[in-house]
Amino acid sequence: MLETSNLNFLLFGIYPYIAITVLFIGSWIRYDREPYSWKADSSQLLDQKGFRLASNLFHIGIIFILAGHFVGLLMPESIYHHFISSADKQLLAMVSGGFFGVLCLIGLVMLLNRRLNNPRVRAVSKSSDIFVLVLLLVQLILGLLTIFASMDHLDGSVMILLGIWAQSIVTLQGVQAAEAMVTVGLIYKLHVFVGLTMLLVFPFTRLVHVISVPVKYFVRNYQIVRQR
Repeated sequence: MLETSNLNFLLFGIYPYIAITVLFIGSWIRYDREPYSWKADSSQLLDQKGFRLASNLFHIGIIFILAGHFVGLLMPESIYHHFISSADKQLLAMVSGGFFGVLCLIGLVMLLNRRLNNPRVRAVSKSSDIFVLVLLLVQLILGLLTIFASMDHLDGSVMILLGIWAQSIVTLQGVQAAEAMVTVGLIYKLHVFVGLTMLLVFPFTRLVHVISVPVKYFVRNYQIVRQR
């Protein structure tokens, strides 16, 4: 029992801070030392067949999923109870998460298939490109499976515990965060663990383009283009 408790504290009370630290420091070092590697490495020019549909489905799905997770996990229960109950919030998360999760899954499978089976795209693919797509696929499947697990407790209790975990991590209360995850089901724990692992590998993959904002574009000098 003690070993289980220690493992739970390590995975959900300490590991989040390790992942977040590597995320920030690793991203900073990469941007400072290898600025030209800070890009999405798009393969659209190599073969556009099916790329736009796959990319749009994936990005639309992932944007709404991330936004839902951000609001759902970090908004305290005392605030959202003025607008919606925990049970209704969970139902909303299941329906919206399921819809956008399926969109994202379809797009991701198409992108992964293209990356693996298109000779031109495969030739320029790094091992990290394939790894991050597979990791995203695993995380997405785990997320969709949590919807079925949530059907066994529609009172929103698990959503509350996951919210307490996320908010405790943000407020630097690792012990409280780990305690909130003790009674949470295995599928949720796997989903959280893989999500943290994605933060850990973030600085070393093409995922860095997610936090790229073209700020310099708005303050750069005008480019003068003349016809010959």
